[in-house]
Amino acid sequence: MAHYRSSESKREQFRRYLEKAGVLDSLTSVLVTLYETTDKPSDALDFLKQHLGMCVPNPADTEILRQQLRDARQSWEMLDQEHQELKRRLQRYESASNNEAASSGPGAE
Repeated sequence: MAHYRSSESKREQFRRYLEKAGVLDSLTSVLVTLYETTDKPSDALDFLKQHLGMCVPNPADTEILRQQLRDARQSWEMLDQEHQELKRRLQRYESASNNEAASSGPGAE
């Protein structure tokens, strides 16, 4: 019975290792792609080999993209605030300009 538990423990450790490394997600993704393909390839193993390398992005690249997304969102928020402020200024300028034109019209003198 102890032998059975140790082999199960090793399997569980290996499964956790594969999960942590992203292997299970990659395999699942490729298998789902194969499943959803309308024209099934004649050699499924070849299909898996071709698509396995394309599934998992490099973790460093992913973190860089996340940082770029955060920076872009922050920049967008700053630009949006500036845009709103400029709209308010323009509105005040236009209303002041309209008031001056109305008060200095042809019947004002």
